[in-house]
Amino acid sequence: MSATRVFVARLAGCNVFDPAGDRVGRVRDVLVVYRRGKSPTVVGLIVEIPGKRTVFVSIGRVTSIGAGQVITTGLINLRRFVQRGGEVRVIAELLGRRMVMRDGSGEATIEDVAIEENAPGEWEITDLFLRRPKTGAFGKGSTVFAGWDKVREKTEKGEPQSAEQLIATYSDLLPADLASTLLELPEQRRAEVAAELPDARLADALEEMDEDAQIEIIGKLPEERAADVLDAMQPDDAADLIAQLPEKQGEALLDLMEPEEAEDVRFLLAYAPDTAGGLMTTEPIIVSGDATVAEGLALIRRHELAPALGAAVCVTLPPYEPPTGRFLGMVHFQRMLRYPPNERLGTLLDTSLEPVRADASAAEVSRILASYNLVSVPVVDENHRLVGVVTIDDVLDYLLPDDWRSTDSHREPVSTSTAAIPTRRRTSYGTRR
Repeated sequence: MSATRVFVARLAGCNVFDPAGDRVGRVRDVLVVYRRGKSPTVVGLIVEIPGKRTVFVSIGRVTSIGAGQVITTGLINLRRFVQRGGEVRVIAELLGRRMVMRDGSGEATIEDVAIEENAPGEWEITDLFLRRPKTGAFGKGSTVFAGWDKVREKTEKGEPQSAEQLIATYSDLLPADLASTLLELPEQRRAEVAAELPDARLADALEEMDEDAQIEIIGKLPEERAADVLDAMQPDDAADLIAQLPEKQGEALLDLMEPEEAEDVRFLLAYAPDTAGGLMTTEPIIVSGDATVAEGLALIRRHELAPALGAAVCVTLPPYEPPTGRFLGMVHFQRMLRYPPNERLGTLLDTSLEPVRADASAAEVSRILASYNLVSVPVVDENHRLVGVVTIDDVLDYLLPDDWRSTDSHREPVSTSTAAIPTRRRTSYGTRR
């Protein structure tokens, strides 16, 4: 067993392996319990295994911690982790906590926690890495190491715990992983973290959650902040979320959103949820027929663009915002790669791909995507104007059951036959065409 002092914040995201070297999962947190008169003892690790399920790994089954990895005995209980009374998550609940120095030198905030092995299979918190309040207008406060016995917790009723350090620890997580991590936090801590996450980061995480979780988090934000987060979401995801809210609350948020973003959301809310219009996004790449291959490739290289939207560009007559002028066709990025940079995109249109009408059924859209091996399909209105595109992830999100994000990996896969297509839940808000 490694005797090296380990800093918990650096453990987040570390791979967990069995004795044979096979990857078991990734560390998400360290679980401790308080002891009277002693520093907290480590009881185990919270590990995310394939299927985005978190499980508990007893510290007694950990044989080595170090070098950016954790080695276990290979015996892991696959039951989903549930936090018990008296247990405290170091990353989620200790980092950012305010402490008072017992020597009278003031307060400090926990930025990291060191754990060490004091006997085979027994680990405890030994030191805290603390930051004092800043003394000037610029920079940060000084840092200090202190043993657990040198500090005491400062608790003021009603004062939220800072989530700044926790957010920094999770900064490298993908949106889906961040969403899973947020949902594993205690309810109060989840609200604190959501309140401090940047708008775009919280928007990305909300897009990966089920609607009940979205409503819970949005409902605890001030209305102005909630509107800012909705502005940062993809219009179709924002529309799905607003549709689940009471109509009065949804209208209030739409009024607080940026006019352009709110207009896109209202536009999507006008379509029935089980149609192409209800599934589509209104932000595809749209260019004129005179645009060149070089211009098209430059547009799909943008890092913030979803891969499915970057697979092709839409060519229309002006205007170039949905609803556009007459839709002319699509040009797939692979075709652009086969032509010189100065080639006009209007000469490279995929004439074999027919757009779908906005009122086409979700079943028809899914059949087209599957039949022609597409990742997106254009959507037009009755005047053949482009109004958006349906991407493969939109269809998958529609076909899968509402609880697919929390479904255990050993469950039977969902049927995707036409008869098994569920009714999407955007039914409680707005008018329908």
